[in-house]
Amino acid sequence: MAKRKISKKKITIFAIILIVIVALVIGVIMFLTKDKKEDNTIKVETADKIEGYDYTLRSDATKYYKSLFKELKEVLEAEDIDEAKYADAVSKLFVADFFNLDNKMSKNDIGGLQFVYKDFRTDFEKLAGNSMYKSVESNVYGDREQTLPVVTKVSTEASTTEAFKYGDNTDENAYKINFDIEYEEDLGYQNSGTLILIHNDNKLEVAAMEESSVS
Repeated sequence: MAKRKISKKKITIFAIILIVIVALVIGVIMFLTKDKKEDNTIKVETADKIEGYDYTLRSDATKYYKSLFKELKEVLEAEDIDEAKYADAVSKLFVADFFNLDNKMSKNDIGGLQFVYKDFRTDFEKLAGNSMYKSVESNVYGDREQTLPVVTKVSTEASTTEAFKYGDNTDENAYKINFDIEYEEDLGYQNSGTLILIHNDNKLEVAAMEESSVS
């Protein structure tokens, strides 16, 4: 009895159909996996803001940072703003956010930027990204296992004023504030330093930070 031969044409059609089916299955799997990952991404939103100053509070801020933000809001919403208290509040918020790496999404999520002097922000962001924030792993999907510092308290000394030159300008009444940091766990990060705050329109902004203790 003669064997039935399968034509090359039929073999080719079958191969093409198989390839299409496999491609469709892979595509569906990738699509579902992508949707699942997107659903698991951590979404950071604005929880509060201070009108007239462009200060915002992130939803993932620590309980301590939220309390500092509330204090700043009360200072700035007062009928007569106490500038010394304003300088102190900004200093604490900047330090508490910049040195708290645990809630940052990646090495590019630099804390405290909104308190830095506007013209220095780009350079400050690059410097921080290439130094302190360099080793911060991504936590977009909330699966980071890296241990990072959590700031629990920032203490400041009574502020003093002095002349501070920046570029072609000089602020004759810039604020100089020394600070100390307490962490949830000592991981060897900076725990003290000095800030210089200058006037920029109706705001006080960080123009310089001296690290008196480096890990």
